[in-house]
Amino acid sequence: MLSHWTQDDLLLNGVQIHYYRTGRGDKPPMVLIHGFSDNGLCWTPVARALEAEYDVIMPDMRGHGLSARVQPGEDVDMAADVAALIRTLGLNRPIVGGHSMGAGVTYQLVVRFPELVRALFLEDPGWWLERPLPPPSGENPIANWVKSLATQTLEELLTQYRKDHPTWPEELLQPMCESKKQLDQRIFEVVNAKIRSQEWSWQNTLQNVTQPLLLFAGNPELGGLVRPEVIARARELNPNITVVTIPDVGHLIRFDKYPVFMEALWAFLKQLPA
Repeated sequence: MLSHWTQDDLLLNGVQIHYYRTGRGDKPPMVLIHGFSDNGLCWTPVARALEAEYDVIMPDMRGHGLSARVQPGEDVDMAADVAALIRTLGLNRPIVGGHSMGAGVTYQLVVRFPELVRALFLEDPGWWLERPLPPPSGENPIANWVKSLATQTLEELLTQYRKDHPTWPEELLQPMCESKKQLDQRIFEVVNAKIRSQEWSWQNTLQNVTQPLLLFAGNPELGGLVRPEVIARARELNPNITVVTIPDVGHLIRFDKYPVFMEALWAFLKQLPA
């Protein structure tokens, strides 16, 4: 974390949520929601670029980072947590952005609490025309990967991530690997069920979103989630959305193509109504 940033905890909906912040309320607010297995500081390069013009708040979602662990049978509502964070901090209609799981949370936030959000951007959300079926028990590669994290040290993770992602800066690699050691493994089943539920469906609600919306999509052949047919359907439902497709990247759009991502994000931000 940069030395002039702050961090704190809030009690939201009965649970502790940790967050990081670049400002002190004197600039337009922006809330950034990380993806599954990450933490708030995985937005560090983006927040550092934006902090001159925005007060950037980066929470750790439940089961992630330094936020509350998941209790057996607990109802986890991350969109409600973000809504409570916005209200508790007194943020005036922030711009909200999210990646992957965080994009789903961001979208649910604007659907359920539209009065709280000025605009939103979604980085490769889990949007499908038909919700995917869960893989047979024991055959989910992500579940197996999550279990493997417990057997690896932080140093081992850093070595592997540096090898796999040689273009990533240290300010991203460190929180990325730390987040894997912070992950509450019980959150996987919660998130896995949410993304396959009707609750997280987008096709019945996208036409009702009136806020400016930017959708980032990568290449499905490289691991991107948003396929061309999803983009076409999204444009049918809401012709006002802005879509940026980056063909030479998969799911980790801002991580692997940071300059392209930031150029598109700045262009979107600059045209927002005051």
